[in-house]
Amino acid sequence: MGNPSSVLDELLEVLPSLRPQMYFKTSLTALSHAMEDQVLAGNEQPLMIASFQQERFYRQEAHRYLRLAEITPQVYVLAAADTQFADSHGAAAHETIAFNSDDALVHEWHLVVLGQEYTACLICREHHQSSAKQPKILSGAPALDQSRRFEGIWTLDRHVCERAAQILLQRIGSYRSDLAQKVSAAQAQFLPTGLLEDSSPDDEVAEASPFAQRLVTYVQASQYKLLKAYKTMAAQESRERLINSITAAIRQSLNPTEVFAIATHELGQQINACRCIIYRSSRRSTSVDIHHEFRQPNVDPLKGQTWPLLDNPLFQQVKNDRESITHIVTPPTPSKSKKLSDNSPIHTLFQKWDIRACLLVPLIYQDRLLGVIELHQCQTLPQPWNKNDIRLVEAVAAQLSVAVIQAEAYANLENLNQQLEALDRTRSNLIAITGHELRTPLSTIRVCLESIFTEPDMPLEMRNVMLQTALEDSERMQSLVQDFLTLSRLESGRIEWNLESLSLSECIALALSSRKTAHHCSNIAVNCPDNLPLIRGDGEWIVEVLTKVLDNACKFTSSNDSISIDATVQDETLVKVSVNDTGRGIEPERLETVFERFYQEEGALRRSVGGTGLGLAICRQIIEAQGGKIWAISKGKDQGTQINFTLPIATQSSSAKTPGQTKGRTSSKSVKISV
Repeated sequence: MGNPSSVLDELLEVLPSLRPQMYFKTSLTALSHAMEDQVLAGNEQPLMIASFQQERFYRQEAHRYLRLAEITPQVYVLAAADTQFADSHGAAAHETIAFNSDDALVHEWHLVVLGQEYTACLICREHHQSSAKQPKILSGAPALDQSRRFEGIWTLDRHVCERAAQILLQRIGSYRSDLAQKVSAAQAQFLPTGLLEDSSPDDEVAEASPFAQRLVTYVQASQYKLLKAYKTMAAQESRERLINSITAAIRQSLNPTEVFAIATHELGQQINACRCIIYRSSRRSTSVDIHHEFRQPNVDPLKGQTWPLLDNPLFQQVKNDRESITHIVTPPTPSKSKKLSDNSPIHTLFQKWDIRACLLVPLIYQDRLLGVIELHQCQTLPQPWNKNDIRLVEAVAAQLSVAVIQAEAYANLENLNQQLEALDRTRSNLIAITGHELRTPLSTIRVCLESIFTEPDMPLEMRNVMLQTALEDSERMQSLVQDFLTLSRLESGRIEWNLESLSLSECIALALSSRKTAHHCSNIAVNCPDNLPLIRGDGEWIVEVLTKVLDNACKFTSSNDSISIDATVQDETLVKVSVNDTGRGIEPERLETVFERFYQEEGALRRSVGGTGLGLAICRQIIEAQGGKIWAISKGKDQGTQINFTLPIATQSSSAKTPGQTKGRTSSKSVKISV
């Protein structure tokens, strides 16, 4: 059975005057090698007892102990039981003792050399700190880390070495009863008579050699410098790895969401903070939704929450100064820290989310604020922010700023490509439509005029038919050219709008009277309430919209279909006009496309109905320029279409008015309609 007690505790119990010291792992390695080298270089055969915690540590020194076993037969090696390490003797020329995994030896490091001329002992226990960054111990095996620390005793005092040898020999005897005779021989040879019976805790401990103490101090100081340099290099390597990972993410993806998600996770793991969030913002942002967050398991999540910016003095300072700032709720307050009053809204927010300290680093590109990285501490006693950590976050912020700008540039490039594609389609449609629409009437006019010129004896009735046909096709060409010119003027902003208060019913009447419609479109139902308020707009252009929408409805309806115009008040500030038909209808996915330039439902050259495809595009330009909106509604093919548009109500007509108050407002205006 293994004894779980600590050898160091037993030694301090019998020698309370001993004062444990702290040693680095590499310092213990150097001291152990010095003690072993003294045996290898000497002429005597001492007692040697070594405890290696784990077999894997012993394997690194196994060749040295084979040499030591050639010098002295009293060599004992202890380590935790493992697949290749077990109790043995004879073949290896030294004794191996496998102890249980629950024995305190698994956390201790011992080496005792006891001879006639030279004695030394090293009795240490690993010092475990309660830190989140402390390496985890798996199956009782601590990590192979040069910065591991041990507390214990190193001395050349013979009396201490004898006490340590006594305790370890007893521990060996508890595991290896078969070594009882050999252990008894060691005790008789190397331990003074009566030491086993005398366990008085009042034994005096001789002062250690000044030279040895200075040597240990020198080794410890040198090791401290080495470990400090090692930690600095490890921290620098970790930071460079973080920057490289974020840079690689930027190269692989032009999506800021993916880059922010990677940066939040990597940065949150690297910095000793409870929470890390990254969000986009601008000078005009009043609040932002948190989408990217890294947090410790015991910290409440902010993801999905709305984070205030307008009433946030910390964000406002970052926005104005374009510099990183820190804030600690409790003193001490670091430099560049924004002090918050207890009644500040952000102070209440910090209390709600248990934020005791925060670091804000802006994402800046050419003096433009793109976003912010925030780190939070939620411990009861927050620590001042490390300067190296702040520089690391600022380096990450610089990389993220580049990522955001690259993503925006790519999005703008895609938008420009889409515009170029749209322009190319417009050019193709323009060539196809104008070629078709101009060639047909020109051919008809040419045939009619040639017939009149070559047939002087043509009957008068036939001559009149030819002239009427040529006149109608010339008007068709004029309408085509007029539509091109109208759309060009609207898109270039060269229209001077003559806005005034108008009666919508009169505009509808003018649109109906100025049209030359087919027989099935001669009866259009108009549902316009008598108490409809006046609208504000340019009468000529409103009549133009009504005319083109009605022409469009007539074009795609047959004699069995019906057309109606309805007008209602919407939201007390707008009048909604609906032109309904029961004709051909529009597929739902094309309801927005019909307002594009040169759109043809049946294709530019396969359509059965004439037209340039500019009518609804012109209507959208006119309505939106006058503060309204236009859209289409249809359930699909052969289910009719509803074209809706809104116009603002005139301010002077906000109170109820009778029809007589508005009569004659638009009739006095000369309206020229091109159909």
